[in-house]
Amino acid sequence: MSELPITPQKNLLLAALPLDVQNRLQPKMELVPLPLGKVLYESGDTLSHVYFPTDSIVSLLYVMENGASAEISVLGNEGLIGVAVFMGGESTTSRAIVQSAGYAYRLPSRQFKDEVNRHSEMLHLMLRYTQALITQMSQTAVCNRHHSIDQQLCRWLLLSLDRLPTNELVMTQELIANMLGVRREGVTEAAGKLHKSGVIEYSRGRIRVTNRPKLEQMSCECYAVVKKETDRLLPFAVQVIALG
Repeated sequence: MSELPITPQKNLLLAALPLDVQNRLQPKMELVPLPLGKVLYESGDTLSHVYFPTDSIVSLLYVMENGASAEISVLGNEGLIGVAVFMGGESTTSRAIVQSAGYAYRLPSRQFKDEVNRHSEMLHLMLRYTQALITQMSQTAVCNRHHSIDQQLCRWLLLSLDRLPTNELVMTQELIANMLGVRREGVTEAAGKLHKSGVIEYSRGRIRVTNRPKLEQMSCECYAVVKKETDRLLPFAVQVIALG
């Protein structure tokens, strides 16, 4: 049985655009694979393209001079990578790296900007998405400062699962530690607690959530704040709910 084709509408932000905008953009977009660990851009790079994930997840990381890093937001099929393009900055201080492999539609930055400037409805949609993204970044900063590694891991798992069609993540504990900006031992201990509580199963770099309601209960309020604001600003993204 053949797999269903990956269409631009698999990205909910693209699917929410007016039909005439979709028709103009589609011939200019290219479906590209995003393997795990691929860096889409580094801090300070001029963004030549924007990316609309369909079934992949991309993390935005801030990287310190000594190489230490921490995730500031997680993006999936509810949005795009490259908001700096239409905001006029052309570059950003973060690194964009693929957290979960899949595909995305890539669009040249110039054509993206032209369309945003041409269509006010598209501009308003992108601004609402940016506000949701800012909310996630702000809440992540608060969470990293005030909440335990256990709570941070729960929040991170929930945000990631909301952007995937399954309840399983392919991710090593070392990579999770890099995302959260904590020691690997802390992630190992936190994952062990979730496993003992019957919330997750973990084996060979695969994390499967077996009890999502309990995972939400064990998370801090940060996940609920981000999800509520995203659902308010991007009501079409409400359908992005992980299984389990």
